[in-house]
Amino acid sequence: MTTQGQQYFIRTYGCQMNEHDTERIASLLQADGMSEAASMDDADVVVLNTCCIRENADNKLYGQLGNLKQRKIDNPNLQIAVAGCLAQKDRDEIQARAGHVDVVFGTHNVHRAAELLELARTQGPITEILEATARDDALAFPSALPVRRESDHAAWVTIQIGCDNNCAFCIVPAVRGPEVSRPFDQLVGEVRDLAGEGISEVTLLGQNVNSYGRDLAINARRAGEDVRLRPMFAELLRTIGDINGIRRIRYTSPHPKDMGPDVAEAMAETAAVCEHLHMPLQSGSDRVLSLMHRGYNAERYLRVIEQARATIPDLAVTTDIIVGFPGETEADFEQTMRCVEEIGYASSFSFKYSIRPGTPGASMPRQVPEDVKSERLKRLQDLLYTQQMAFNKSLIGRTLDVLVENGGRDDGQLFGRSPYLQGTHFDGDESLVGQIVPVLITGAGRNSLTGELA
Repeated sequence: MTTQGQQYFIRTYGCQMNEHDTERIASLLQADGMSEAASMDDADVVVLNTCCIRENADNKLYGQLGNLKQRKIDNPNLQIAVAGCLAQKDRDEIQARAGHVDVVFGTHNVHRAAELLELARTQGPITEILEATARDDALAFPSALPVRRESDHAAWVTIQIGCDNNCAFCIVPAVRGPEVSRPFDQLVGEVRDLAGEGISEVTLLGQNVNSYGRDLAINARRAGEDVRLRPMFAELLRTIGDINGIRRIRYTSPHPKDMGPDVAEAMAETAAVCEHLHMPLQSGSDRVLSLMHRGYNAERYLRVIEQARATIPDLAVTTDIIVGFPGETEADFEQTMRCVEEIGYASSFSFKYSIRPGTPGASMPRQVPEDVKSERLKRLQDLLYTQQMAFNKSLIGRTLDVLVENGGRDDGQLFGRSPYLQGTHFDGDESLVGQIVPVLITGAGRNSLTGELA
């Protein structure tokens, strides 16, 4: 059965790593003769690229698979694939709960997407999950793997996969495996190629980006080379910042325990790096941070932020916070609130703790009742939203460089992103799409800015 003329649709759940994997899957399907469908209802192949960080990710997947069941009955030729972290974690459970799924593949064999769909057409349902220990650099970072980008001027660049931390709430190390850093020269070469293609903004991706290169140094020393055991992230920022054509660099996410002054100094000295630091707090209570296995306390976190702000002018700090981790008391939660008040965030992601089977947190005693978690989350978000609004209003009257992404909602309007990642609306000609232009900020909402070309 040929795939020529068939259409695919990919729904992505979760983080930027999943977004980047989706770009790779899309490109593989297009190379196999397919085109992108306008909607899921129009597709001959549906791929659900999943996340498993929180419980509602499971619910979204199985709810979507339930919706697709009747379509599969009506059209037996429809192919359904489940990819990503939840596929890596649940393995055979997905097809056991949803027998109409044709292909299940994990985070380490994205490069096999088109092949597995082809095999399933003749052999029936397939589950193929590679273990992290079975992968090698060629599979982890297949330099020949094509990418179909949503943007002509911005690109994700994976610098590292996996994670060596063992946070008690997180399933990522189990599904993504241990940290593997991409070779420095290969990575810089890719960014140089991207710049040659007209890409002006890159976002460096990793589960713990500021430990980038630590494994490379360890492996080099084991091979007998005389190297210093150190991360290379600050060096990477400077090197990429020197590439002609790269005008904006973002990265996510660093870890407070690995954040040293060298990274802040590199940010301050490299004009292309945005003045935006996303630094997960998770909790402001030392006791809860210890239960979470985070490797730092609140004082260490506050010191990291203080040093970064002293080094980087106009720095915006954003964060992640979990409410209701097992054993969290009202006093612990109040410590988180005090920490947030002291720091003052530009924006944030905050969540109720959800049990993830296979993590240490799942079996911890003193699970916090759901109603308590909900009440605490509301109080926290009220504070965080107030801070976010205050930060956005502080930008009124300033001129910010905005990367124009597309036309806005109204005729003659453009939409772009500020250095701090807020969506920004202003009037202008669509010939400016892809350019970085100065915009005088004239108005601010909680989630976006408005302005005019300066």
